[in-house]
Amino acid sequence: MLKNVSHHTIDVTGLNFSYPDGHQALQSVSLYVSPGEKVALVGPNGAGKSTLMLHLNGILRPSAGLVRVGGLQVTEHNLGKIRAWVGLVFQDPDDQLFSPTVFDDVAFGPLHMRLGAEEVRQRVRSALAAVHMSEYPERLSHHLSMGEKKRIAIATVLAMDPLILVLDEPTAGLDPRSRRSLIRLLAELPQTMLVASHDMHLVAELFHRMVIMDKGQIVADGVTESIMDDTDLLEAHGLESPCH
Repeated sequence: MLKNVSHHTIDVTGLNFSYPDGHQALQSVSLYVSPGEKVALVGPNGAGKSTLMLHLNGILRPSAGLVRVGGLQVTEHNLGKIRAWVGLVFQDPDDQLFSPTVFDDVAFGPLHMRLGAEEVRQRVRSALAAVHMSEYPERLSHHLSMGEKKRIAIATVLAMDPLILVLDEPTAGLDPRSRRSLIRLLAELPQTMLVASHDMHLVAELFHRMVIMDKGQIVADGVTESIMDDTDLLEAHGLESPCH
């Protein structure tokens, strides 16, 4: 896959979006993420984080503005390529795992890319190795723990060789041991990341840059440490510093 590093991995300009009931979920959102960058997206419930993320692979279409991934505009013509580039991992892994076995779940994307059988097997092996689950291909997905399911959900998108990982609340619902294990995994993975999270300890530990959204707008974008020190800013947008 061609990964053109001359472009921002994500480039969102003047994005507006309203739902059919008239609620404006995004207002003039502009955001870029550079190749290899890991960025946290934080804000209260209803801030527009998930709505923004669903624009990155064309599940939602903007009312106005532009969304580009890897230099390509998110349009109907480019959707096939962009959906392979954007590895979207949902908060609930059961929304992502629906096949009888782990192998079948991880192979699903590569099979739909019309790859040969050996290439599919190799992608499954590589993706499971990347999430430290190499012994799990024959396991039943619905019998796994929540932490294991989250790792397999990540493997399903890694098997597509994505340009970027977009994760929604990756540590939600995890016990402390599984949470620590997942944070270590996210730190290891080389892909560009945009991660929506309420876990401010995760944000402080893993992300050099954080973006705060509230009421459909980006209200802060900068170095995580500096933003975390601004307790008035955090409190104004329903957030708490992990140090407090």
